[in-house]
Amino acid sequence: MALYNNARMHIVSITTDFGLQDYYVAELKARIYQRSPDVQIVDVSHSVDSHDIVQAAHFVENVFRSFPQGSIHCIAVYNYYQKHSSFIIFEREGHYFIGPDNGVFSLIFEDLNSTDVYEIDHNLLGLESIAKIIGWATSYLVKGNPINEIGAHRTEINQKMGIKPVVVGSQIRATIIHIDHYENVVINLKREKFDKIREGRDFQIYYKQKDPITEISENYGDVAIADVMCSFNSAGYMQIGINMGKASSMLNLNKNETIQINFLD
Repeated sequence: MALYNNARMHIVSITTDFGLQDYYVAELKARIYQRSPDVQIVDVSHSVDSHDIVQAAHFVENVFRSFPQGSIHCIAVYNYYQKHSSFIIFEREGHYFIGPDNGVFSLIFEDLNSTDVYEIDHNLLGLESIAKIIGWATSYLVKGNPINEIGAHRTEINQKMGIKPVVVGSQIRATIIHIDHYENVVINLKREKFDKIREGRDFQIYYKQKDPITEISENYGDVAIADVMCSFNSAGYMQIGINMGKASSMLNLNKNETIQINFLD
């Protein structure tokens, strides 16, 4: 059964690696508006690093639940990753998702399987670009058509394994997964996991510098200007920042590098 009521505004979020210097984002929005002129489009990000499905999944995973039920979330990252790329659509937690079957959705929903997913046969429909594919699929949902009639069930989907923190004894080895606009360094370790492993113990967070971080701050004002601090962001991920500074460039910290946390017995 369709979740949409055609009497209200339909919200469509888009996440891409298109950047903003070209016309690609405008083309995508134009194709959506061409078929569904009354939708409201929300840009999640168009600055996803080229082909980086891990970063795209991180963005969408942490924002989609803030949208109202029935919203459509379109991902256009690493779209044509092989000669015969496929595009899929599915419903989860009262939201719809559209995008390439390149593993990005399995990074958002680890338990996603093919029985939940339908294929958009873009070749049969004559849709030769990602903008046209998303525009067509969005229109299909906006019109209230049932998702189980959009195409065939997938027999399998592309699965990817996300990078997880490694716990060895009294140590966590975590990974930098994102550098935000303020150059805060976001780490793939959530507060609940950190607290569970910590068990109230003191700790040392090593990040290339000789002196480790030994406290968790609640906000930047907890440390002096230009001091390094560690906190948990609004999505619950650990991050390293500098009060009134840029942690990534000033500390030479980059994506995919390791952060080591030692717990003191």
